[in-house]
Formats: sequence, structure tokens, C-alpha cells
Amino acid sequence: MSGFLEELLGEKLVTGGGEEVDVHSLGARGISLLGLYFGCSLSAPCAQLSGSLAAFYGRLRGDAAAGPGAGAGPGPGAGAAAEPEPRRRLEIVFVSSDQDQRQWQDFVRDMPWLALPYKEKHRKLKLWNKYRISNIPSLIFLDATTGKVVCRNGLLVIRDDPEGLEFPWGPKPFREVIAGPLLRNNGQSLESSSLEGSHVGVYFSAHWCPPCRSLTRVLVESYRKIKEAGQKFEIIFVSADRSEDSFKQYFSEMPWLAVPYTDEARRSRLNRLYGIQGIPTLIVLDPQGEVITRQGRVEVLNDEDCREFPWHPKPVLELSDSNAVQLNEGPCLVLFVDSEDDGESEAAKQLIQPIAEKIIAKYKAKEEEAPLLFFVAGEASSWDGHAQRNSHRDDMTDSLRDYTNLPEAAPLLTILDMSARAKYVMDVEEITPAIVEAFVNDFLAEKLKPEPI
Repeated sequence: MSGFLEELLGEKLVTGGGEEVDVHSLGARGISLLGLYFGCSLSAPCAQLSGSLAAFYGRLRGDAAAGPGAGAGPGPGAGAAAEPEPRRRLEIVFVSSDQDQRQWQDFVRDMPWLALPYKEKHRKLKLWNKYRISNIPSLIFLDATTGKVVCRNGLLVIRDDPEGLEFPWGPKPFREVIAGPLLRNNGQSLESSSLEGSHVGVYFSAHWCPPCRSLTRVLVESYRKIKEAGQKFEIIFVSADRSEDSFKQYFSEMPWLAVPYTDEARRSRLNRLYGIQGIPTLIVLDPQGEVITRQGRVEVLNDEDCREFPWHPKPVLELSDSNAVQLNEGPCLVLFVDSEDDGESEAAKQLIQPIAEKIIAKYKAKEEEAPLLFFVAGEASSWDGHAQRNSHRDDMTDSLRDYTNLPEAAPLLTILDMSARAKYVMDVEEITPAIVEAFVNDFLAEKLKPEPI
């Protein structure tokens, strides 16, 4: 166990009081579940969470008082420790995005759990990228032995299971979580068993959210086209509306099913199951309830005719307005090509694809997300009637070049890490599969020197 933990966290952690704790000691204490708490001292929601999390942590571990450093390690003269009770085999580690050490010290001082040292900025950033953290506060739970993600939305665990009765909060099958009645907007009720044999879209959305309403209008048409094509497909609306009246108004626009608004426990369990951090989110499942893609929103917007349904993930994406949001999810390899037709972009995708597939397969075997996303960015030039290039540089590729201050060269091989505001650039006349693979391997081995964005 300690090998995985040291690889993830390094050799040392610190208590709120500043004392160092050896990471390998967590294994000796029988820790079975590791919580990673991503936050920042300047965030009011993080300050609020810290208070409720401290109470939760103390109850779960059975500490008489959840004071600074409580349970961080055996005290002097403790002797042979008794086997921890199952509910106490939990440790939490704070992963901060603070840029000021004094503010960080003030924030962690009252934390009863451990923290990554302030100086470990590179390791913190790797953790944010590894687990695709996009919002704070975030709390995820990992199996401390295997490193597998047990729960992506620990905030809902604290709210829904304050006594820790469901510890260790492992994922349950979709069929079990969705079990119960589902509604149509005419008031008709169906049992969840009616979903058997169908692809399912689990749609997290709310009326108060403008991007949600925009997506819903497109999704209604997509749903109609898929059904008319004879596909077995159903969508389940999981509302984040702030009132039942808002839910009813919004649901009246939808031709699919919904979890009853009054069934807050089931809505929350679905949010926990898929680690929802923002809306709108569309998760597409196969008939066995396994996730095909978490990027249903992007797929629907990119495939208006639904020809690629059920949208199995592609190893390499062509950069577009609708999928550009994925650039913020972690490091992305982007190959810029100067293409006036689809042929060059397609050739670039074929060049990258074997490397992308190899990386994706390697991490899928470890039940981890790939550490890189792969894109081809073609120059989406526009032309006037005299075949002259329009001077307006408002397409996504040009905007990305401008934002990251990249040279105009094409082809241009880059890795962009937006959260770290870092870029890695390889400007060569000819890009071959061997060059791409060496570039990727050097990045993953941390052999490349970043340039600031």
C-alpha cells in the first residue's frame, strides 16, 4: 500500500501544526480509504466545508475531539496499535491551490487531517490534473491499497451520510441506484425496469442554468432523431432545480423520463455515482449500465444528425467550439495543421491515433483516466468570393494560438496544460509517429521544460 501512497503523495505530509508525517506510516495504521480534499483558503465554500468536514472526520474516526493533527499518527509510547475499526480506516489529505504560504498556514492550522506541504506545488498540480478537478471545494475518496477512485463527489457523502453508515461509499451499479419509479411530464409513472435493453442518457440539468436550457433544445431534437431511427434509447432527467415548480416548468419541455423531484435521495445518489461537478452534464450508458461517455453534451452538439450514436469516445478529437471546454480538464496534446480541406486534418488524426490508443489502453488497464487528451486543430479559414482569406481570426484554432502565444508554424506539435498555464512546443518541419511518441513519453516522464502561457 505504502508504495502507491508515496508515488501519489510523496514521502512526507504535514499536520495542521506543521509536524511532518511519513506517508508510509499510513499503511502501518491500516488506512483503507484516502480522501483528497482540493481547496483554497480564499474560497468561502472551502472554509464552510472545512468546518463540516472536521465534524464528519471526528465522528467517523471516533476521535474525542477533532483538533489539529488528531489521528495523524501514534503518539510517543503508544506501543502496538490495536487493529483499527473499519469505520476508522480513513485519512484525509488537503491539496491546496493557495499561492500565499501565510494564508495556507492559517487555513490548515485547524485541520485535524493531513496536508501536502505548501512547497509541493508541482505534486499538487499533478493531482489536480490526474483527477480532473475543475471546481473547489472537491473531495474524492480513493481505495488506499489500489488507488482506484471509490467516490468522486465526497461533498454529497458528508451531506447524505453524516454518520458514515455507508462507509466506504463504493460505487453501486446504475440499475441499483436508479431503482424506483420514473416520471413522464404528463404525470405517467414507469418503473426503472422499463430501461432494460436500452442505451440511457443520464441528464443533469436545471432551468436556472442558461447553458442547460440551450442544450435541452438541441437534445430534444437528438432524442427524436435517435428514436425515429429505431434505436432503443431513453434519457433520465436528474434535476438540480431549486424548487419543484421550476422542475415542473422545465420538465414540461422534455419528452423523456425524470427522477421525481421529491426523491432527493435518489437524485443525490446519481450525482455521487457519476461525480457530477457542474451542469449541464450528459452521461451516456450502454444497455448494461456501463459508461460509454461522460461527454454526452459535446457529442450531441458535434453530431447534430446523431450518426455516431451512442458516441463511443474517439482517441483523437478535432478541435471545435463545442469540445474546446475539454482543454481545461487537464494536459492536452494539440497538433496544429494548416489545412484547407478535411484531408490534412484526417491525416493528422491518423498519425496521432496509434499513440493515443496506446496511452488510453495503458491507463484503462489500471482503471485510470489517461493523463492526456489528444486533439487536431485545423486552420478553419474562411474565404471570400475571390478566394482570399478573411482577415477575421475568430475561429477556435486561431483563438487558441493567440491565447497561448504559439508561433504561426504548421504543423506544430504542442502539449497545453491550461491549469498550470504551461505549454510544451515542438516546432519541426516534419512530424512523424516516432516524434509524437517520443514527445508524449518525455512529457509523461517530466523530461520536458515548460514555457509559460
